[in-house]
Amino acid sequence: MFWEVVINLFENFLVTLELFALTLLFALPLGLIISFGSMSRFKPLSFLVKVFVWVIRGTPLMLQLILFYFGPGLLVTVAEQANYNNFFIDFMRDLNMADPLVTAVIAFSINYACYFSEIFRGGIQGVPKGQQEAGEVLGLTKTQIFFKVTLLQMIKRIVPPMSNEIITLVKDTSLARTITVYEIIWSAQDYIRNDGLLWPLFFTGVYFLAFSGILTLLFNYIEKKLSYFKV
Repeated sequence: MFWEVVINLFENFLVTLELFALTLLFALPLGLIISFGSMSRFKPLSFLVKVFVWVIRGTPLMLQLILFYFGPGLLVTVAEQANYNNFFIDFMRDLNMADPLVTAVIAFSINYACYFSEIFRGGIQGVPKGQQEAGEVLGLTKTQIFFKVTLLQMIKRIVPPMSNEIITLVKDTSLARTITVYEIIWSAQDYIRNDGLLWPLFFTGVYFLAFSGILTLLFNYIEKKLSYFKV
């Protein structure tokens, strides 16, 4: 029975890992784009992006998950009553029928992209202006300066705060059960409801601790590899 439970929990932990990996895949580049928007010299764009980031960071992730999951269905009802065009209604209906995991990935990606954007922004703005000016003196374009000067130093600066957010993401994935994503915590709760077993719920901590430990070792290794690059 013990190993049967352990294997079943592991299978559902793969769903957790899938949500984690997909969130990083979309949130990291999206966060960089959002950081550029918040630093834009076009004030209306910068203002709108900062307000968006403030709203996302200032509201609970669970609330955002519920909104993304139930929101399209409510909009379909409102749109039908208001006689909106069929394209909008069909689009909202498709979103409403999306797989819960897809909805979770969207919500998690937007949420963490906003957190990552602030880390990216701090890393970019933390690079001394003099080094960018030196690049201009050498005849480098703005794109070359970003990739050859700013980006390298930014990576060194953002590894510690980024590692904290990524490890937090590992634990936040358990919130996906709020919108019926059958991940490891939900699986453990089934053992409580169906078999009266409490220990599987606590045993899920082993999987999270192990994965967080692996990530911690990975980020420590990355920090050591980047230690030669003093800023």
